[in-house]
Amino acid sequence: MSHIVEIKTQVKDATAVRSACNRLSLPSPVQGTHRLFSGVVNGLGVKLPDWKYPVVCSLSSGELKYDNYNGKWGERRHLDAFLQSCAVEKAKIEARRQGHGVTEAQLADGSVKLTINVGG
Repeated sequence: MSHIVEIKTQVKDATAVRSACNRLSLPSPVQGTHRLFSGVVNGLGVKLPDWKYPVVCSLSSGELKYDNYNGKWGERRHLDAFLQSCAVEKAKIEARRQGHGVTEAQLADGSVKLTINVGG
């Protein structure tokens, strides 16, 4: 039986962030204090392609902090790809943690189909 699931993403898992960065061939995320245009923030910083400032993940709240000046300092599509990768990686981590097998397929529209095989 097939089920469609929509996931509202919060970024709270450092392992999923690292896996998403690896998946997208981004530099490894860095925990610490990061400078944005509007000030400094603490968290797990991710450098997206051609972004002037990092995206900083506050893992305790799940929130992201970033300055992209309405796309002038970084294209939204890179952030969207990062968020999608985080969601995919977190879903795979949780499925495997519960002993389920996972297969993944990239769809023509850019979305990702995960099939979770309950029981392995």
